[in-house]
Amino acid sequence: MAFAASLADLQAEACCPICLDYLKDPVTIDCGHNFCHLCIHQSWEGLQDIFPCPVCLHHCCNGNRKQNTQLCNRTDIVKQIPIMRSKRKWQEEKPLCEKHNQELSLFCEKDLELLCPQCKVSKNQNHHFMPIDQAATSHRRKLKYYIELLKKQVGNAGMELETQVSKSFELRMKVESQVGELYSDFEQVRDVLGKEKDLILFTLQVEEKDVQKKLSENKAMFSEHISTLRNLLVEIAEKCVQSELELLTGIESIYNKYENLSTPAVFSYE
Repeated sequence: MAFAASLADLQAEACCPICLDYLKDPVTIDCGHNFCHLCIHQSWEGLQDIFPCPVCLHHCCNGNRKQNTQLCNRTDIVKQIPIMRSKRKWQEEKPLCEKHNQELSLFCEKDLELLCPQCKVSKNQNHHFMPIDQAATSHRRKLKYYIELLKKQVGNAGMELETQVSKSFELRMKVESQVGELYSDFEQVRDVLGKEKDLILFTLQVEEKDVQKKLSENKAMFSEHISTLRNLLVEIAEKCVQSELELLTGIESIYNKYENLSTPAVFSYE
């Protein structure tokens, strides 16, 4: 049993995971899995940038693959093992029933197990029994049918995987395109805002100059008004200390100056 299991493992290692047949011109990809050169080529055909391993989905850089000469030689050796083992098995070994120590010559189609003639007696007679060679032929045909179905399922799954990889690539391209458009929109908005900023700054500078001019004019008017008030104040003060005749002479002029005083309006820049 241990030998059979080891033999099965060895045969599995010599088979391509895609076509499920013995490896032909085997190549090894980045993740370490092995495939027929034609199988992996067809699996990756049409892909760009992303090359997933059909087994573990590892992304292989640039679809690198290395020819595996050692595995090719090992596969040629493994191909010969089943024939050699089969011949020796039928020549040297006769499988015996563990219960009755008789040759296992029958196969129960209901329970799917090997039987000796004595086992058949203890079985329900409604079960269908076949000689081993006929049963093997029937089940070999059924297993080959399964192989064809599984090959189709592997192919369909591979196509679905390629579709998902393609969609992932398309999504990345769309996002990159939208990011580019977004940057372009922001650049346009920034240009428009920059022009508006320059226009507003220019307008503010013009308004500031105009307001500064009016403030200067208003300041000059108040300075002149203050000077007039001070001159009138001095004139009235001097008039007050004069004699009666001098005080009354020209008093009308002083009253007219006082009554005709006009305070300038205050300029507000708000």
